[in-house]
Amino acid sequence: MIRRCTNSEFGTILEIINDGAQAYRGVIPKGLWHEPYMDDNELTEEVRDGIVFWGAEKDGELVGVMGIQDKKEVTLIRHAYVRNNLWRQGFGSALLRNLQALGQTPFLVGTWAGALWAISFYEKHGYRLVSETEKNLLLRRYWRVPHAQIATSVVLVDSKWNPDGT
Repeated sequence: MIRRCTNSEFGTILEIINDGAQAYRGVIPKGLWHEPYMDDNELTEEVRDGIVFWGAEKDGELVGVMGIQDKKEVTLIRHAYVRNNLWRQGFGSALLRNLQALGQTPFLVGTWAGALWAISFYEKHGYRLVSETEKNLLLRRYWRVPHAQIATSVVLVDSKWNPDGT
């Protein structure tokens, strides 16, 4: 079942993000990786900044989360994680399909350039990588990330994306 997460699930959302983020250990450049990957304050700030989390359940337990953030002309996919022991069981795909059905604007997602499994996941769902120049522009326009993260990230866009805005 896919559903919108509630405020009372804050701790579970944080736990899933930190569990799922372990896959990025060794992929995220030194100096950008930290433990925990996300802390209470960071998650609070992300929610305050407009990220709405949706969750995938298995047997009544939240096992995956994916956030969306409305940026008027686009929707960002933010913090998409499934518990490590439940990868490749369709939870991420179900979350993505559900969220895409909610949106009318183009969807964009940023991830680490070395996270080939994440890039492949989005490509499997019809997303495409943008050029280096476009990536840099999009990350500066829609995300708040350090310069070092911009240099080591990629952006993927769905089929509704039109860089000319026409």
